[in-house]
Amino acid sequence: MANFDKQKIVESVPQKGFFGHPKGLFTLFFTEFWERFSYYGMRAILVFYMYYEVSKGGLGLDHTTALSIMSIYGSLVYMSGIIGGWFADRIFGTSKAVFYGGILIMLGHLCLAIPGNVTLFFISMVLIVLGTGLLKPNVSSVVGEIYSEEDNRRDAGFSIFYMGINLGGFLSPLIVGSVMDYSFHLGFGIAAVGMFFGLLIFVFTKKKNLGLAGTIVHNPLSPAEKKKVYTIFGAAVVVLAILIGIAIPTGYLTFDSFIALVGILGILIPTTYFIVMYRSPKTTAVERSRIIAYIPLFIAAVMFWAIQEQGATILASYADTRTQLEFAGIEISPAWFQSLNPLFIIIFAPMFAWLWVKLGKRQPSVPQKFSLGLLFAGLSFLVILLPAYFGGADALVSPLWLVLSYFIVVLGELCLSPVGLSATTKLAPAAFSAQTMSLWFLSNAAAQAINAQLVKFYTPETEIMYFGIIGGASIVLSIILFVLAPKIQSYMKGVQ
Repeated sequence: MANFDKQKIVESVPQKGFFGHPKGLFTLFFTEFWERFSYYGMRAILVFYMYYEVSKGGLGLDHTTALSIMSIYGSLVYMSGIIGGWFADRIFGTSKAVFYGGILIMLGHLCLAIPGNVTLFFISMVLIVLGTGLLKPNVSSVVGEIYSEEDNRRDAGFSIFYMGINLGGFLSPLIVGSVMDYSFHLGFGIAAVGMFFGLLIFVFTKKKNLGLAGTIVHNPLSPAEKKKVYTIFGAAVVVLAILIGIAIPTGYLTFDSFIALVGILGILIPTTYFIVMYRSPKTTAVERSRIIAYIPLFIAAVMFWAIQEQGATILASYADTRTQLEFAGIEISPAWFQSLNPLFIIIFAPMFAWLWVKLGKRQPSVPQKFSLGLLFAGLSFLVILLPAYFGGADALVSPLWLVLSYFIVVLGELCLSPVGLSATTKLAPAAFSAQTMSLWFLSNAAAQAINAQLVKFYTPETEIMYFGIIGGASIVLSIILFVLAPKIQSYMKGVQ
């Protein structure tokens, strides 16, 4: 997208009207609030739904299999962002991608709300994966479009947007977790209603608040290209359906083989994207330098998310099986712990946003902020190994240990995640704007694809070694990144 087009979009958006930020931030804030309410409400009870016995309303899957499926599902959700980014960049723009994605997500949650079997469960997963792939990266890309590149409010705006994400993520596990023992399906139905509200807000406020943001197709397909792409896409769907139809009955496609395949794709897809963007004739010399700078940031993000996302798998299971669920006379639902991460972000995101604005040019560089994120992530895992070290693997532990672990990783998340979103919009090659945002979410996909293998090594007996090795690796990578920060910054060519 040319600089003229970027400026034209910024001028079409009312630049004041939402806490001193562009008015369009209101629309995007509340659209993402309800989408995250929907997603995190569903995710808070999903792993329990999978491994709880059928007599308790669950699917009765093996515990380790449920944890692996949870990681693979999370990986596919973020991996599908590449498809959503491509459709936005080449066919219908980010605004339509957000709308179509919201519809698919709502339908997926409605499928989960219907009492059924494993088949219906997987149909819902496909719908939610595809819908989130369309919505999630593209709504973040629109946030980047409503600010000029020189606007000092940009990082603060992403922090406010990030707080909206987590406000939805805080409320939904409390509500959905409260009805979990009564009915998993009622909880999934509440998630579907949340996505419906998000669609309403987006549809009825986008014209007035967003102007041209999200409406321009940055790198449209020519008519000849469209015909070729649609032909290839249709053929690929047919071939894939045939292969799946053959592979499942013959035993070639199993849970284990599928998990391994997603693990390979989690590494292969982002690697391919980096190569394609770097070698594209549409990428300038300055943009190529910025792609080089983005690679170590991406690797750091993978390490961070590998720890943070285990809050919904290993730590969720830890809350259910290893934690004392009565505290101060209150019976605690294990799903409620999923509200800790967004709660701490709601509290501390404004402080971090204020801090970056206050420090101005004296604030840490982007690579340095990433290194701080990794440091806190590693410490959060070292903290959670202490209960087993002091009390053994059999005793139920105080819920305060989980609270402390979630708190520490949130400090890292606020150093890395909103900063990463903002840096991605500034480092992205113009021809790959939405797709680069999808690439940022692929760091999460790669992390969860790796986690699908890692969770197999977790048992109460290996708890100390599991948390210690992963946490220690994050701290070592943090130190390496901090040392390399000045060199990485030089490759960013003026992006701060």
